[in-house]
Amino acid sequence: MNIEQARFNMIEQQIRPWNVLDTDILDLLHVVKREQFVPAAYQNLAFADAEIPLPAGEAMLNPKLEARILQEIGLKKHETVLEIGAGSGYMAALMAHRAAKVTTVEVNPEIKELAEKNLAKAGISNVSVELGNGAAGWDKGAPYDVIVISGALEVLPEAFLKQVKVGGRIAAIVGEPPAMEFNIVTRTGENSWNTVKVFETNVKYLTGAPAVSHFQF
Repeated sequence: MNIEQARFNMIEQQIRPWNVLDTDILDLLHVVKREQFVPAAYQNLAFADAEIPLPAGEAMLNPKLEARILQEIGLKKHETVLEIGAGSGYMAALMAHRAAKVTTVEVNPEIKELAEKNLAKAGISNVSVELGNGAAGWDKGAPYDVIVISGALEVLPEAFLKQVKVGGRIAAIVGEPPAMEFNIVTRTGENSWNTVKVFETNVKYLTGAPAVSHFQF
């Protein structure tokens, strides 16, 4: 496989047609080598339009979804980012190139170690990988400029609304399969938020995500 040709094809055939037109992001996909974050057993799928299995039943999101999330959150160089769900470390690596500091929180020790190794190998030093369940919020280091939740939630826990700065954004996939919504929630004031529904998708629920009771009296 010609890796650079496969990368080019991924960008031109999957990512650009999915309305990812920010040239800085398209260029970044050449800089951060996705194959370095894909487990050895799945190297042949590194650029495929598919979720890639990780240990403990987790998965990397597909490339076009990662790129679209990155575009929609509009990171700036001075901003701090909280990511919930480190996965392979790839999304954190992309965000690290566009932000000042990324904190990524991972509930599974094996995956935490995998993300740390991958980030170190890629020479990325402005990401810290924390062990813990951040699915209902993460106080440490809050408030953040941007929060990215790398897995679906039935509803967005209220804690996240308070853990983002005024003017900050939360990227969250919310709802029930098969029609979940990717939302950008912007904190517009001390007690006000604005939600924009960007597109529909269907991804695995975040491990440790709080369950919503559907019981009715």
